[in-house]
Amino acid sequence: MEQLVTIELFGQPYTFKTESGATNAKEVADYLVKEVTRIEAQQSSQSSNITKLATLILVALNIANHNIELKKNHSDLLRDISERSANLIRALDAAVNG
Repeated sequence: MEQLVTIELFGQPYTFKTESGATNAKEVADYLVKEVTRIEAQQSSQSSNITKLATLILVALNIANHNIELKKNHSDLLRDISERSANLIRALDAAVNG
């Protein structure tokens, strides 16, 4: 079911239609706002005056980097589980047939 989610960035409201669950869409939107706020705070503490677009690009790059790290960690975990499972199966087979 289509839902509307509104966030505020740079003092301006933005409303989006979403087909996913409203809770998940709101969580994603809140994460974006939190990251933009974090980057803005970092930039203001460094007396740097970057544009709104540059802030959004930096946030997008940070989120993309985090996503890539999570995918790698997930892949590593699946590989580790697979290897351990294979070792357990071999050990059980050896114990049963041995």
